[in-house]
Amino acid sequence: MRRSFPTIIPKKFFWDKRWSASGTVACVSCHEPGHGWTDPQQFSTNFAGKPTPRRAPTIINRLFSDLQLWTGLRASLEEQALKDSNRTDEKVVEHLGSVPTYQQEFRKVFGRELDPDGVAKAIAAYVRTIASGNSPYDRYRAGDNSAMSAEAQRGLAIFESKALCVRCHAGFNFTDEGYRNIGVGMDKDNPDLGRHTVTKKEEDKGAFKTPTLRDVAKRGPYMHDGSQKTLQEVVAFYNQGGHKNPWLSSDVKPLKLTDQEQKDLVAFLNSLSGEIDPEVGKPPTLPK
Repeated sequence: MRRSFPTIIPKKFFWDKRWSASGTVACVSCHEPGHGWTDPQQFSTNFAGKPTPRRAPTIINRLFSDLQLWTGLRASLEEQALKDSNRTDEKVVEHLGSVPTYQQEFRKVFGRELDPDGVAKAIAAYVRTIASGNSPYDRYRAGDNSAMSAEAQRGLAIFESKALCVRCHAGFNFTDEGYRNIGVGMDKDNPDLGRHTVTKKEEDKGAFKTPTLRDVAKRGPYMHDGSQKTLQEVVAFYNQGGHKNPWLSSDVKPLKLTDQEQKDLVAFLNSLSGEIDPEVGKPPTLPK
């Protein structure tokens, strides 16, 4: 019978800065539990201490996904953990493999010495425990009419109709896992072409993955470049029809929402803040 991971070891790998090439950043450095499992900075910082071109996406509810990152570059959570640009195979083995506790637990699970593939599988297993649910919206859908304010209930109606949000933010996880150009950053001289960098398809220029809206109120700034500071700014951006460019998605159009309708929509988005097992986000004590 295949053994399961000792529950704490994958979590420790996620928190351990020795995982990175420089020993200065861990997965949690860009995916903070107290900030919706993403980065409070506009641009995430890499192992060399330099800002990256994008802001780390949230990893909440990524167990319900396949392709990872804003562009779908990685085919799975395992591949993302294995090929993250902040680490190398050599440094993972050198840094984490020198920790006796890690070697002991690793041998219990895999029957071999610590290696990069196993570390990646362990990290992916931990990420799949970061699941949010039982939000006011969920309780409202379950029949508790008092779980959402009147303003949020109006916002839900707008979300599902006039604002057209459900075209992309669909289903229980509020994402269709698709890629669209909504115009973010396309007014720059050298815009980030997003999904196009992976597929090389003309129609994918400037397209990025539709993120889940679960816990969205906890994790500003927003968009792949952190250009929208608040949910109010995000709603206003969509209301104006994004930023026009040759590859703008046909789903993005001026919404003509009133000020009150925009406020109602933000109230609904706030109702998507749910519960995550507090033990999942509690910092572990790392072995020496």
